[in-house]
Amino acid sequence: MTPAQPAVSTDRRLIRAAPVLVVFALLSALALRHGGIVLLLLAAIGLGAGIALYHASFGFTAAWRRFMLERRSAGIRAQLVMLALASLVFFPLIAKGQAFGHPVGGFVFPIGWALILGAFVFGIGMQLGGGCGSGTLFTVGGGSLRMVVTLAFFIAGSTLATAYSDHWLSWPSLPPVSLIDRLGPTAGLGIMLGILALLLLAVGKAEKARHGGIQPIFGIKSRWLTGPWSLVAGAVALALVNIAVLLVYGWPWGITSAFALWGSKIAALAGFAPEAWAYWKGQEAALTNPVLADPTSVTDFGIILGAMLASILAGKFRPSLAIPLRSLLAAILGGLLLGVGARLGTGCNIGAFFSGTVSGSLHGWAWLIFAFAGNAVGIRLRPLFRLD
Repeated sequence: MTPAQPAVSTDRRLIRAAPVLVVFALLSALALRHGGIVLLLLAAIGLGAGIALYHASFGFTAAWRRFMLERRSAGIRAQLVMLALASLVFFPLIAKGQAFGHPVGGFVFPIGWALILGAFVFGIGMQLGGGCGSGTLFTVGGGSLRMVVTLAFFIAGSTLATAYSDHWLSWPSLPPVSLIDRLGPTAGLGIMLGILALLLLAVGKAEKARHGGIQPIFGIKSRWLTGPWSLVAGAVALALVNIAVLLVYGWPWGITSAFALWGSKIAALAGFAPEAWAYWKGQEAALTNPVLADPTSVTDFGIILGAMLASILAGKFRPSLAIPLRSLLAAILGGLLLGVGARLGTGCNIGAFFSGTVSGSLHGWAWLIFAFAGNAVGIRLRPLFRLD
């Protein structure tokens, strides 16, 4: 009798997952209608990303906090593995400029005051809001109503920054620097992998000095359908996600530009004129096209649905309305900071850091430095909101 119980439980989870699959089928159909096979594939990639993020609990916010407070480095080491794997594919493809006959390009942006301030503010928001861009989406899909609040104000902050973009877009900055353009793909990749190796050794040494050893990132035997996955499985999966986005869409993976779009569309419905905002100059068509014609939006919706599917299959989808007042205030403030920071800083942990660094751009490393500093401040603020 006992051996049959898990099968019954799994069957019930599959039944509960059916509505999510129906919604995903609708998303896929609409994506196909508005953008053809490219958007259909991006919806599928987003679904896979959501499953990987949830089952591996692959977040930047908690991983960075654990290292700062406890010197536990497993999450950071997994992120470094992810960067290394993606770089092996990104550097030669971006140098070539095409893949399978289609053009591809990287995210290479200037380093200026907007990026520095944006990354720092975003880092504070990570610790108060409870997630980064990808972390917010997968925890929303996983059933966290607190993170729904964070996402709502993430969108509001993005919209606010977009509305005042004529100010910060004119701030001074240095020209973009690409390791691929300056050094070539081979030397650039060598430097990239060297930096990652040094960081891997440094964080591992810090953990060993504190604890006498390091936690493995393999750790557990991954159960692919119901989870959990090991951190390294999550790292491999997310590297493949960014590679897949590059091959399908021609540009790396991004998340938060969609939030600015959603907020601007809402602002238009409220009587504002976002088409006059400097941020949308040259991109006005995005404001009039359907949301599901936007590649980043389609991918984001896929992530939410993928995480929801994963949480149901894991038997952990249990939304709760119980949000303490201080935690709610932190979600509101954190969401606003995340939204403003993402726009000023050219994106989040995915678009600015992950996709920036594997594109060979120095702005990705600059973003990391100032976002990490912002996280340190955010960690100090968490007790004020009883988040620890």
